[in-house]
Amino acid sequence: MKPLILASASPRRFEILKQLGLEFTVDPSSIEETGLEAPAKEWPLLFAEMKAKDVSLRNPDSIVLGCDTLVFNEGTPLGKPKTREEAFSMLQTLNGRSHQVRSGVAFAYGGEVLKSKTEETEVFFRNNDPQDLLEYVNSLEPMDKAGAYGIQGRGASLVKSIQGCYYNVVGLPVSTTLDLLKEVEKFLCP
Repeated sequence: MKPLILASASPRRFEILKQLGLEFTVDPSSIEETGLEAPAKEWPLLFAEMKAKDVSLRNPDSIVLGCDTLVFNEGTPLGKPKTREEAFSMLQTLNGRSHQVRSGVAFAYGGEVLKSKTEETEVFFRNNDPQDLLEYVNSLEPMDKAGAYGIQGRGASLVKSIQGCYYNVVGLPVSTTLDLLKEVEKFLCP
């Protein structure tokens, strides 16, 4: 099997891959996540492909996994909040409603993207008290998370239910990732 590289510095993606027992190294992509000339719902897949290709060009003999996750509220992407005020505003927008979490997963080898796919999960927030939202923001947990919450941490208290892949909401859809990896390995090592 070819070496596997995660093109992300995300501690959540790192932990998920470790939990799965995969052997890999980390080499974060230097791709800037700025607006693209494409519909916003396509951004996670496009960024995942760009990240995988970027790191693959530096490591042409390795399989490179790129991933990107965004939270969408009524079609509008919500990135990572820059301030506590922005985090609180995002959480208020999501409160008592449903939203979508979209992740793009891409595998590259030799500087070319071989397989990629998008995963979407619907998340339903509880009708949380504003004071509870403020306490969550003050914990600082939301500050490095798309949509200003982490379902795998204290943010779980904000969520009523989900429809789809839990790990997608964390940042790496497990089933999709494993299925694509298997296809790539079959292609490279028939």
